[in-house]
Amino acid sequence: MYPITPDGRYFVVKGQLWRCSNPKLPDEQRQRLVADLMAARRAVKCAKASDNAEQLQEARSQVDAAKVALGERGPVWWSDDSPDYNRHNAANTPYADWYHSLIDAE
Repeated sequence: MYPITPDGRYFVVKGQLWRCSNPKLPDEQRQRLVADLMAARRAVKCAKASDNAEQLQEARSQVDAAKVALGERGPVWWSDDSPDYNRHNAANTPYADWYHSLIDAE
């Protein structure tokens, strides 16, 4: 499992912050959206294998739509006007001290 920031907004992979899904989504809706995301990712793989640019574009659009619906992309799901640090290096954000404490603990 990847470390999750104390506020639950991001998880960290190789020092980079990635936005978590909206925790307020009902479980049934989240499961449906995750299934949609996985199907879209399989479609991306298939389109790449068949070298079909049109299918690839459509599949990537479906991935993006699922990620936006999950809250991982697009407008943030929190309401305190905090900026979005998605895809930022954790060491260059307000999470730096927290992140460094993880590294120091290793």
